[in-house]
Amino acid sequence: MSELVISDLRARVGEKEILKGVSLTIRSGEVHAVMGPNGSGKSTLSHVITGKPGYVVTGGSVTLDGVELLELPAWERARAGLFLAMQYPTEVPGVSLEAMLNASAIEAGRDSAAVHEAIAAEAARIGFDPALIVRPLNVDLSGGEKKRNETVQLGVLAPKFAILDEIDSGLDVDAMRAVTRRVEEATNNADAPLGVLAITHYKRLFEELEPDHVHVFAAGIIQTSGGAELAAELEETGYAEWVDTVESRDGFAAFDNPFGKTTFAEDLHLHEG
Repeated sequence: MSELVISDLRARVGEKEILKGVSLTIRSGEVHAVMGPNGSGKSTLSHVITGKPGYVVTGGSVTLDGVELLELPAWERARAGLFLAMQYPTEVPGVSLEAMLNASAIEAGRDSAAVHEAIAAEAARIGFDPALIVRPLNVDLSGGEKKRNETVQLGVLAPKFAILDEIDSGLDVDAMRAVTRRVEEATNNADAPLGVLAITHYKRLFEELEPDHVHVFAAGIIQTSGGAELAAELEETGYAEWVDTVESRDGFAAFDNPFGKTTFAEDLHLHEG
């Protein structure tokens, strides 16, 4: 069994401290949901863990099976077993999904001959158009197609841990069911169960993907944690309690993501395996 341990993680952009001491342990087969208001630092958490440039880590650690990830470039974190399903998947003209996953297999020392069949099987499982496998990666795809594309990559690469950064955005009901069901199946893999950190605003993500733990994230820290019932409660009450509490205590105000849409590191997936 594997373990991803985040300990007192702190990070800033410029002079702005965004992560203010995040601690969380995720084990193989577990699904941890991180829910919170816009501007609370949820996506920053995913970026810092996976090694997106532009953030300065000021304290803490992130280890995967005892290996300190913060000392590694993004591609080595991916090779160690980390996968990021991006909120805004990057378009890569001239490189197909199949070519990227073939290169990943070779880089990881795996048999690339089996990649084509694996991609076809994963595409069929989630209803991803086979014609898109040889098209330039994410180019001219709809939001839902891009998220299915990310899920195909996840299935083929079979990482130890997946960070899902709002994978539910842009998905219709059928696509949501297909994507989350595939992730849930991966968490129940008897040989190597996937550990998941799922970042979202809405409990609909968990209609097929059952969370073991739900964490309320605001002002750069985990404010409280609970079981699946907490997600349902947040759907009803929203985050006002946590935002109001933080504002009164720290003078916190929500901030915009200084980087805008995510555009980094296709090499993150290129070196997965």
